[in-house]
Parts: sequence; structure tokens; C-alpha cells
Amino acid sequence: MNTTTRTEPNPVKTPRTPTPHLRSRPTRVRSTVARPRKSVLLTALTAIVLIYSLIPLVWLVINATKTQEGLFTSFGLWFDGDFALWSNIHDTLTYNDGIFLRWLGNTLLYVVIGAGGATFLAVLGGYGLAKYNFPGKRGVFATVIGAVAVPGTALAVPTFLMFSNLGLTNTPWAVIIPSLISPFGLYLMWTFASEAIPTEMIEAARVDGASEFRTFFRISLPLLAPGIVTVLLFTMVATWNNYFLPLIMLKDPDWYPLTLGLHAWNAQAETAGGQPVFNLVITGSLLTILPLVAAFLLLQRYWQSGLSAGSVKD
Repeated sequence: MNTTTRTEPNPVKTPRTPTPHLRSRPTRVRSTVARPRKSVLLTALTAIVLIYSLIPLVWLVINATKTQEGLFTSFGLWFDGDFALWSNIHDTLTYNDGIFLRWLGNTLLYVVIGAGGATFLAVLGGYGLAKYNFPGKRGVFATVIGAVAVPGTALAVPTFLMFSNLGLTNTPWAVIIPSLISPFGLYLMWTFASEAIPTEMIEAARVDGASEFRTFFRISLPLLAPGIVTVLLFTMVATWNNYFLPLIMLKDPDWYPLTLGLHAWNAQAETAGGQPVFNLVITGSLLTILPLVAAFLLLQRYWQSGLSAGSVKD
């Protein structure tokens, strides 16, 4: 029985005329990361915080140009007729046989040894806690977190009693040794090393025969540079502005840091027969913050990258 296959012709598709209500409409541009949406409230709050942060600095710069009398006869946020900045700087550096320079040298000593040593120990401890497994690691983590939550002033008196029994009070070591411990810096390096150094890279170095010290100094340490700078800035600021610990540890003015020395100058006006030197206190305060401002400006690039490390994962 013969069967024939019937082929249906393909229907011809005719173009459809779009209806008026389906015509393309201009797309609305939404705010993206490249073009963020502006917020008036957020801008106003940022401006308030900026003004609040800059007013003390502006006041300090303006009043450092005034004489002792001009501080009390002129408006605080405007210049006096007598510009005395250079004479104030000269008097600050030469007052009392140049004791300000001695205090500056002491502060640099405490920062270089104390903050530098704290950063080095934080790097070693954070790297070891991040890349090695050992018994009691959870206990160490709990101890570090607890130490971060304890304020430094709560440990000042027990630290003084311990150093007094050791005979180390009124010496630079009473300020340097407590500054070597930075729980926050250790925790920061711990979290940074966990994200910044791939474990596969360390294992590859071990397979190639590199020792642990060589792996750390040649491979891991360059990757930790942003985190190291961040911890260094935090510890440097904390040591530079340290006031309460030197106050209870030091009695000899020759070992005062800048914070304690400027406080001693400021207290002269309250003593019988003391000479008020408020203009020198203000000028000395301006000279004190200049190294911190310079350090932040020079290390800003590394500091910002260290804070943002680990925020985005591939």
C-alpha cells in the first residue's frame, strides 16, 4: 500500500506592528557604584563631623601665632595683630634649657622601641595564629579578645605595683615594656594574615624546601606590608599620646614624654610663684602633632589598603 507524505507549506510570518503601549520607553538610570545616589542628609552629617574635627586643629594653629597676652585679649578663632609664631617656636625649643627637645627625644625613643616592638610582636604572633594549628589555639583567641576589651587604664595600677617590686619605676623601661603588648594589633594581624597569605603559597614553599623562617621573611612578610603599616600607625599613635602610664611611672622630668611635659608646663600657672607659659604649651602642642600628621600622610596609601583588605573575596 503506497502512502504519500503531505508536506504542509511553511506559513509566512508577517512583521507585527508594535502597538503604541509597547513602544520602547527611555530606561531610568539607577544609582550604581560608579554613579552613587546623592544623599543630602549624609552630606550634612559628614560636613558636621568634618567641622567638628577641624575646629580644634584650626584653633591650635591660630593661637600658636599669639603672644601670652594676645591669648586673652583676642578672639580664639581669629589671629591677633602681633604674629608671634616664630618667636613662640624659638621660645618653646629653648625654654628651661631646651627641655622640650629632651621630651621629644624621649617620645621618639618610646615610639621606636615600644611601638616598633609591639608591631613586630603582633606580626609574629598574628602570623603564627593564622597559619599554624596547635593545642590551645581557641584559648589564645579568647584571651586576645578579652585583652582587647580591657582598657589600658584598668591595668595601670597593677602594672605600677609589679614594676615597683622589680625596681623599674622612674626608668624608660617602665614605659617601653608595657607598650610592647598590643592585643588589638595582634588581633588585627591575625585576621589580616588569614586573608592576605594563601595557605597554598606556604605549602608550595615548603615543598620547594624553604624553611619556615625563609618562607616568612621572603614570601609572607611582603604580603603583610599593608597590615604592618596599619598596626604600626595604631601603636605609634597610642604610644605617642600615652599619658596616664608615664604619669604614674615617671617622676624625673628628664624622662617625661611630650604629653607629660606639656602638662607640667600647663600646671605651672597653678603653683605658687609659677610662670604661666600658655603660649608655649599651645605651640608645643602644635609641634607635637606635626609628626603624627606627617606619618599619616606618608603612610596613608598603605593604611587604607590595610583597612580594606579582606573586605572582598574572589
